Amino acid sequence: MSARVSVMMGSDSDLSIMVEACSILDQLGIENETVIVSAHRTPHRAVEFAQGAADRGIEVIIAGAGGAAHLPGVIAALTDLPVIGVPVRGSSLDGLDSLLSIVQMPRGIPVATVGIDNARNAGLLAARIIGVADAEVRARVSAYRTELEAGVISKADELAEKGPFRYLKDHAK
Repeated sequence: MSARVSVMMGSDSDLSIMVEACSILDQLGIENETVIVSAHRTPHRAVEFAQGAADRGIEVIIAGAGGAAHLPGVIAALTDLPVIGVPVRGSSLDGLDSLLSIVQMPRGIPVATVGIDNARNAGLLAARIIGVADAEVRARVSAYRTELEAGVISKADELAEKGPFRYLKDHAK
């Protein structure tokens, strides 16, 4: 089966963040690909990638970028597919520059944006987008949410039973 989601970044330095999108997509059984395409250093490759993505079966693009963070916007300007931007914390401004660059897209060229370094949420949002038309994916997303709920309830019960000090002691790393 071909990839349904493309997880892209401008540099391999973003991979340690972006792999979280791949991880949750894999967990949800959604085929994905991981690519490096730089809006600034490989602009022709960016155009080729974005314009050919739908023909290759891609349904959603997740684009992570740091600094000026132009990649998600450039890709969104070149395709009709939904693009989710992941602002990556860089060496300056603690990722705020990336967040603002991605979230402040001009009217007509939307980019959904998640929190700084939160590629996992980008993967979950991509799954939800695909789940609109794919009942199996929607069911897997629902099951994942049920697991999250059960985990929180379990921790709440344990905290109520042990109290805060013992709970922290038992969970110290």
